[in-house]
Amino acid sequence: MRIRINSSAALLAATAVVALATVGCASRGGSGGSQPAAAPTAAAPATSARGGAKAGMDAQGNVVDSSKIEAGSGRTVKGLNGYEGEITGNPARNSKFTKLQIGMSARQVTDLAGQPTDQGAYVTGKAFIPFYFGSDRHRFEMTYKGQGRLIFAGGGMGDYSAGNLIWIIHNPNESGYR
Repeated sequence: MRIRINSSAALLAATAVVALATVGCASRGGSGGSQPAAAPTAAAPATSARGGAKAGMDAQGNVVDSSKIEAGSGRTVKGLNGYEGEITGNPARNSKFTKLQIGMSARQVTDLAGQPTDQGAYVTGKAFIPFYFGSDRHRFEMTYKGQGRLIFAGGGMGDYSAGNLIWIIHNPNESGYR
């Protein structure tokens, strides 16, 4: 017995399966609301050979290299309007970052901490998920010399603002450049 396969029907069925799987993946990864999700936590943070300290940190929990810090290295906190975020490291003396709260807008942050030494933006992996319209599609980063780094999660589709503060990295040795 010979079975004939209608190629256009098979193509339509395969397209439907891919579309449903993509929508399912996007809906499972979103936070369900308009607020950005916290920075993703690492399953097993990398440790260095120096007494079990996390990557980019010393044994006392101080950040020594901001570029090597991984999500999940700090403590998770709840901030303004229910935003969740992370604070990593210990603040420098007289740090401007101690006035900041997770969930603040970029404008609120610059009003309190002043203008950054350097800043920039980048997209996250969520930006490449087809049919994903949730938040945290891009990130905005501000660096302050001698203070550390601030990471903001950008909004959803069509929202190109700098977003809300989700991660404070205290680093008194910060060079101020990304």
